[in-house]
Amino acid sequence: MTREPLADPCDLVGTWMLSRTIEDRRGGPDGRVEGRLELVLESPDRVAWREHGTWHRPDGDVEVQRTLGVVRRDGGWWVVFADGRDFHPWAPGEEVVHDCRPDTYRGVVTGTSVAWSVTWEVTGPAKDYRMETRLRPLSGAACPPGATRPAGSPRPAGS
Repeated sequence: MTREPLADPCDLVGTWMLSRTIEDRRGGPDGRVEGRLELVLESPDRVAWREHGTWHRPDGDVEVQRTLGVVRRDGGWWVVFADGRDFHPWAPGEEVVHDCRPDTYRGVVTGTSVAWSVTWEVTGPAKDYRMETRLRPLSGAACPPGATRPAGSPRPAGS
């Protein structure tokens, strides 16, 4: 049985080039974000997700940042907001849904540990857009699986 290549977020620890496109289907301005994603192993059960970039908009550039966490619990991994609230399960290859009333976010993580993407379709009365983020290693290749884990850190069950 082959493990999903992105199943363990610890395998993605490192710095990634981030390229995001935003297509507004309501006629608003489309956008592009260029920057970096840093995934930092804070413990065997927590990876910090830190985005920094520039949002290139028709009316000028805007510096943007976002902080999330990916935490292991209940036999799996969850993406959480900076304040600890649940965002969605970490389930590469499967659609995840985040109900952010009045809108709904449907997303999927796909790819490999050296080139991956996160795509969101956002619909509802307030929003209608597609956002795709492509991630590539900043320099050379991603860290090999397990290379950045602290000594003695357990691998998830099934890996």
